[in-house]
Amino acid sequence: MNIQPSQRVQQIKEYYFSTKLKEISALRSRGIDIISLGIGGPDLPPPSGVITTMAEAVHDPSNHGYQPHVGVPQLREAFARWYGRWYGVEVDPLTEIQPLIGSKEGVTHISLAFLNPGDKVLIPDPGYPTYSSISRMAGAEVVTYDLTEDSGWQPDFDAIERLDLTRVKLMWLNYPHMPTGAKARRETFEKAIDFGRRHGIVIVHDNPYSFILNPEPMSILSVPGAKEIAIELNSLSKSHNMPGWRVGVAISNPEFLSWILRIKSNIDSGQFKPLMLAAAKALEEEAGWHESLNAAYASRRVIAERIMEALGCTFDPSQSGLFLWGRISDPEVDSERLADRILDEARVFVTPGFIFGHNGERYIRISLCAPEEKLSEALDRIRKAMSK
Repeated sequence: MNIQPSQRVQQIKEYYFSTKLKEISALRSRGIDIISLGIGGPDLPPPSGVITTMAEAVHDPSNHGYQPHVGVPQLREAFARWYGRWYGVEVDPLTEIQPLIGSKEGVTHISLAFLNPGDKVLIPDPGYPTYSSISRMAGAEVVTYDLTEDSGWQPDFDAIERLDLTRVKLMWLNYPHMPTGAKARRETFEKAIDFGRRHGIVIVHDNPYSFILNPEPMSILSVPGAKEIAIELNSLSKSHNMPGWRVGVAISNPEFLSWILRIKSNIDSGQFKPLMLAAAKALEEEAGWHESLNAAYASRRVIAERIMEALGCTFDPSQSGLFLWGRISDPEVDSERLADRILDEARVFVTPGFIFGHNGERYIRISLCAPEEKLSEALDRIRKAMSK
C-alpha cells in the first residue's frame, strides 16, 4: 500500500520545540539532568483567586455542559473591561470579542477564515514560526519581511512597499516582539494601519507579552479606526501565568469576528465554563500582582544576562517579554552549533535563533521561565563548558 499524507503535512515540519523536547526527555530518561531555558512557559502559578474561582465553579453541576462558542458573558465583559483599563481601548463585549482556546488557536482560525490557496501572507523574519506553518497549511504563500537589530526590530514599511504585494491578504505583527523583546511603538502601529488600509491587507497583531517587563502595555487597536482593518490576539498564558489553561481572545470588528467564528464553531465545542469564569477573575487582577510577577522576572533576568555574557553574546538591556535575545559575537559560530554545544557540554537547553528565520541565525534566546536557582546552576555549567 502506498498511502501518503496530505500536501499540507509534506509542506511543514514538526514544531521545533516538539522534537527538541523529545530529545531532552530521552536524555532525562537516561538520568541526565537537563536545565531547560528554551520554552517560554511560565513556571509560576496564576493569582490565587483564579484557582479558588475555578475550584468552586467545578463543584456546580450546572457548569459541566457544552458552552457557547462565543464564550460566557462574564468572560467577554471581563476582556472588554481589561482592554479599557490597561490599553485604553473601548470594546463592545457583545460583538467585538471572541474568546479562544489560546491565541495559537487564533492564528489557525484567522488563517483559515481569510486565506485562499494562492494568497500571500506577510510574516516577520525573525518571527513566531507558527505564522509560517499555519499559512502554508492554509495553502498560502509566505512572504517574509525583514526585521533587523539596526532598525530596532521594527518593520521598514518603505521596503515592504517595494515588495510584490499582489494577492497579499494578511500581515502578521507581534509586539512586544518575540523572539527579540523589542517593545511596541506607536509609530509602527500607525504605519501598519495606514499600510493595511491603502492595500486592503488585514493587519493581525499578536500581543501576548505586553505585561512582562513592559511598563506600558500597548494595543494596535488604540490607533483610531484600527478595528476596521486590524485584528488583535491576546492571551492569559504569559500575563497571568496560565499557559496550560488555554485562554485567549481575538478582538476586531463584528464582521471579521463572524468569519472567524464560522471556522471556530466547526472545529471545537467551546470552553469549560469554570475555566472561563476563572479567566474572568484573572482579568480583574490588580496592578500589584503584575508588579510582583515582574519583580521575579527582573531578578531572573539579571542571571540570564550573565549567562549571555558567559556565552560571549551581546544584548539590548531594554528588551521586554519572557526572554533574553542575544547576538553571538564569534563570527565562526552559528546559533544551532552554539545551542547544540551548550546542550551537549553544559546540559542546558537554550533556543537557537535560526528557528525564527534567517535574520535570527546569529542569535540565541534564553527563557526566564525557570527559578533563580536553576538559572544560577545553568550559569555555572555554561561558564565551565565555555572555559574548555
